[in-house]
Amino acid sequence: MLEALRILLEAEGFELESVRSPGGILEAVERRDFDAVLMDLNYARDTTSGREGLDLLPRLLAIDATLPVIVMTAWGSVDSAVEAMRRGARDYVEKPWDNARLVATLRTQVELRRALRRTDRLESENRMLRRDPSRVELIADSASMQPVLRLMERVGPSDANVLVSGEHGTGKELVARWLHHSSARAQQALVMVNMGGLSEGVFESELFGHVKGAFTDARSDRVGRFELADRGTLFLDEIANVPLAQQAKLLRVLQTGEMERVGSSRTTRVDARVISATNADLRTEVAAGRFREDLLFRLNTIEIRLPPLRARREDIPPLAGHFLRRHAARYRKSLSGFDALAMQALLEHSWPGNVRELDHVIERSVLLAQGDRVRSGDLALHASSATAPALEDLTLEEVERLLIRKALARCEGNVSQAARALGLSRSALYRRMAQHGV
Repeated sequence: MLEALRILLEAEGFELESVRSPGGILEAVERRDFDAVLMDLNYARDTTSGREGLDLLPRLLAIDATLPVIVMTAWGSVDSAVEAMRRGARDYVEKPWDNARLVATLRTQVELRRALRRTDRLESENRMLRRDPSRVELIADSASMQPVLRLMERVGPSDANVLVSGEHGTGKELVARWLHHSSARAQQALVMVNMGGLSEGVFESELFGHVKGAFTDARSDRVGRFELADRGTLFLDEIANVPLAQQAKLLRVLQTGEMERVGSSRTTRVDARVISATNADLRTEVAAGRFREDLLFRLNTIEIRLPPLRARREDIPPLAGHFLRRHAARYRKSLSGFDALAMQALLEHSWPGNVRELDHVIERSVLLAQGDRVRSGDLALHASSATAPALEDLTLEEVERLLIRKALARCEGNVSQAARALGLSRSALYRRMAQHGV
């Protein structure tokens, strides 16, 4: 059996260590760090009770409580497997095993193990960028973020204008902060303006300032945002919302560095690096006549495109861990992390609101959590109607898998309660969970 498993799993890329006794398992786990344990329940000849394996489980988990253990049991001994899962096993495989099912089970548990490890990693162990006095942190371990980080490292120290694009909630403001603090302007002001919040009537006054008496409510001189950002950085968020009539005035100061306060004829020179951000496609806006092409050229000397969270799922565990630590400290709650079902729910969610949505979900879960770890029910995640497939588009197997996951989430991972909710026995639910890889 060991040789058959070795041939199968090494061909699938697993590195294995084989042992032949409960004592051998304990010794190996104490000596090395493993991603998962696949173990039989019976070891002595002619023994079928599974007692040896059941007694071994708590001793094994006492060494490493987060270690995924998958037990193997003969067909017809599902009750032993159910008891093993009650004692802490993560899944079970019936003998004779199905190769594809066995490999899929191991891969799932290994990936969850690694994801949970990442959430518990200290912040200094994440690939964060902390080259600024304000400790701006970008958690970006995923492959899709590496080109972004390399581009930021190259353009950050420069004075080049940068356009940061991406969906809502992807972290454009955080990138702007990092770019400012990695530049020679880091000791000067970073001035932030939400262009979407400026009405056309106050646009010039906010950006360029005004002098006393320039208009009815101008009771004193006012310094505009460009002057406040002189020798520093000006961040213009939602740049696509600048009215077309005002874009020429913005273009002039970007081209010449010159401006006048509203009501004044005195020209002022300003030296501000401009970082702008948008979730719109400015090239489409240009083609539609809503955005000036020459202004776009001034803004996007360099463009940094941020991928959505669904394209960087490897970053979800460390981001979730970061938000958990922050909100747990804020609300004075002692939480050590996420259980396996909660982490699986985080990894499978579509995240239409990106990192901002993740932050809100974790904050809510911290408030709702009652134990020492966040459970799937605490997350209160609901599938996005924009991304969730219609039931008529699913196979019967996919519908069953979806219903099982929803029942488990509703019951906070309690298999007995989920089984009752689905009208199944607990053993029948375990069999279906194993069949669907849940």
